[in-house]
Amino acid sequence: MKNTVSTLLKQKQSGDKITMLTAYDYTTAKIMDECGVNAILIGDSLGMVMLGYENTLPVTMEDMIHHTAAVSRGAENAFVVADMPFMSYQVSVQDAVINAGRLIKEGGANAVKLEGGAEVCDQIRAIVNASIPVVAHLGLTPQSVNAFGGFKVQGKSLDKARKLIADALEIQEAGACAVVLEGIPAKLADIITKKLFIPTIGIGAGNGCDGQVLVYQDMLGLTTGHTPKFVKRFAEVGALMRQGITDYISETKEGSFPAQEHTYAVDDDVINELMKECD
Repeated sequence: MKNTVSTLLKQKQSGDKITMLTAYDYTTAKIMDECGVNAILIGDSLGMVMLGYENTLPVTMEDMIHHTAAVSRGAENAFVVADMPFMSYQVSVQDAVINAGRLIKEGGANAVKLEGGAEVCDQIRAIVNASIPVVAHLGLTPQSVNAFGGFKVQGKSLDKARKLIADALEIQEAGACAVVLEGIPAKLADIITKKLFIPTIGIGAGNGCDGQVLVYQDMLGLTTGHTPKFVKRFAEVGALMRQGITDYISETKEGSFPAQEHTYAVDDDVINELMKECD
């Protein structure tokens, strides 16, 4: 059954945890969909894990549309959410609606996601009024990395915690259908989750949220270097890929690949006739 805004809300109401993962291509999205994940996020994290940027800021609308369209073709049942990249909604409400519409119309997304609290409520209202579901994003918002001075946990002081609660209530009032809570203390996320009637999706926000989201390269062990504290590696696919690629290189160089079972046959009469013609 297709996951929708309504089914995600029912999951919150019934206590059924929402599962969300990032994906950026057709093949990965299809596998996730077959496994039964509730939602797939085409995150602007693709800037780092797919395009090799230092952060999400260089990602363009064209990048997001391209990857969203690929994922949408592979996601039959999952609720597809596409990130609105940096500067696609901050300049004006009109820009926000136009760009959100492109992710739905050209990318095939079911909803868009944007970062920020009270300061983006006008954009949320306008996008929702255009019949486009909006997922909000509070806490550690990666597009604000320069303003934050790095990727830092948010909401640890009383004033900042109060601001996050107020922002959550305002984006709900503006019409958001769900909110991602990233990089905030678990107990604060619990408070926000209980105050909202819309689902909360946590990433580095504890298990009191209504659901969880992870970057799939992180949770499958495809990334190297620093691993955020909130990431659990559910498989070591990266190590398996490295072993397979190493074996391929070795067998190709030594001549054991391709073996007989990997080749196509032809009648000897055909070859004998060709050899006569070549003499």
